[in-house]
Amino acid sequence: MAAVFITFSGNCKKALSFYQSCFGGRLQFETFEKELDGYTEIPVVSGSLVSDSVIIYGSDLVHDEGRKVGNYMSIFLRCKNTNERKVLIEKLKFHKDNFSAIDDDQKLVEVTDAFDVRWLLYIPGSS
Repeated sequence: MAAVFITFSGNCKKALSFYQSCFGGRLQFETFEKELDGYTEIPVVSGSLVSDSVIIYGSDLVHDEGRKVGNYMSIFLRCKNTNERKVLIEKLKFHKDNFSAIDDDQKLVEVTDAFDVRWLLYIPGSS
């Protein structure tokens, strides 16, 4: 199983906890001993969510140039069927109302969650 690493820049614990509500699994966090300048909470050095369907690693620490949201990366997730994908899309919405309607006939759909992470949700065709 593949794993992804995402820099969250200050909301890693909140983001990984949210993903746990979507995928289940086990959370683990390693944090600094004390607060750091520029952070409202004690930053997460390394966090992980390990579930049956996805492994997500993350951190609040960013490169010197800062975090830049872009379309260069998406998380690809294979869904068993349209029902599983619908449930996952509803979970990933997390109070985000700008999701467009999804056609069940589409094999691949893209959704962007409240943390600006893009998800490609794929349903394989029957052969």
